[in-house]
Amino acid sequence: MFAPLRERNYRLWAAADLVSVAGTWMQVLGLNWLVLSATGSAATMGVVVMLQALPVLLLGGWGGALADRLPARPALIVFQAVRALLALALVVEPGQLWPIYAVALASGVISSVEGPCLGRFGSALVPPSALGSALALGSVLSSAGRILGMSLGGILVGVTGASSLFAINAVTYLVVIVALAVMRTGSMRVLAASPPGEGGVRAGLRYLAGQPVVLVILALSFVLGSLGRNYQVTMAAMVAGPLHGGSASYGLLSTVFAVGAVAGGLLLAGSGRSTLRILLASGLTISLLQLCAGLAPNMLGFAALILPIAAGAVIFDTVISTRVQLDTREDMRGRMLATLGVVSSLSGIVGAPMIGWLCDALGARGALVLAGVVTSVAAVGGGYALARLKGRSLSVRTFVAALPVVGRRTADQLA
Repeated sequence: MFAPLRERNYRLWAAADLVSVAGTWMQVLGLNWLVLSATGSAATMGVVVMLQALPVLLLGGWGGALADRLPARPALIVFQAVRALLALALVVEPGQLWPIYAVALASGVISSVEGPCLGRFGSALVPPSALGSALALGSVLSSAGRILGMSLGGILVGVTGASSLFAINAVTYLVVIVALAVMRTGSMRVLAASPPGEGGVRAGLRYLAGQPVVLVILALSFVLGSLGRNYQVTMAAMVAGPLHGGSASYGLLSTVFAVGAVAGGLLLAGSGRSTLRILLASGLTISLLQLCAGLAPNMLGFAALILPIAAGAVIFDTVISTRVQLDTREDMRGRMLATLGVVSSLSGIVGAPMIGWLCDALGARGALVLAGVVTSVAAVGGGYALARLKGRSLSVRTFVAALPVVGRRTADQLA
């Protein structure tokens, strides 16, 4: 289950990543607090999110090509140093909107290259057989860091103000820099480099066009991401609407979702499996559960469904990332990860407004049911397409057998 942790470099990276994620979410909380305090506008918060996502969408292809050429470790040290300076810029100009916009835009530009670099670097820390477990443990650490960062940030913002959260975040980037600096380069896997003439964006697009399995996986990621991933919107709509809850209820559901995300990461890390069958089974499972969530009679029933939905979503997303890396050439990995980042950005940009509109037009229950039906059909269609590409037959067992196997293997390892 914890095979990646046997690698010293991965242990350093995992510890630094936990600290960094916690700092990042402290800064997110501080920024949200500042924007709402200064403007009282949720739309302004949306602008900040858009400024972070837009560069990834527009520059992702070039960022991936650059990531395939750059030495990952030195590049990441530079990116972390720049992010630390951006966090400090928020400390210098607290309460002003223009530095918030500037930092959001600059962060998005950095992410367009840093994201693919992170993926390539992570795969160099562990052998290919442990990549799935490493990514799953990374999901656990991200969820744990989010809980830790939001909890500490919620306490500190009322005591010391938002500026202290930005300063703490700057320090967490220094922790990552130290971890990168003390890693043993001799223990890292050397990833293949692109041959001459194959290092550009067009070469990456040509390669992707010849990978039908990856294209189907990306299509599934987009459909299920746009209609089945915007849980913050649907949870808020259900709480404010048919469930007749308040802010406390929404906070409870957010906590339940975070716990489910951690459980899903541990489940997948324990199995050590990131197969296409698990991808399809988890995708169909969370789609059907989403449909059922729209019919939940009360808050308790809705929370009981949110827990496995969160676990399944982490499994689905992690297997997507694993397959995109393992089913493509190493010298194309940065560009493929950049493409996945673009798809994720598109699913958020397209899906969040669409789900919000459906909630307004059909009600929260109707939106969840309709989205659940569409994503279920997409999961079955994706399974059929992948089965044809692999020369196999599609059966009900393809969808229902994978997740119990994951759970059973995990239980055996924990026993």
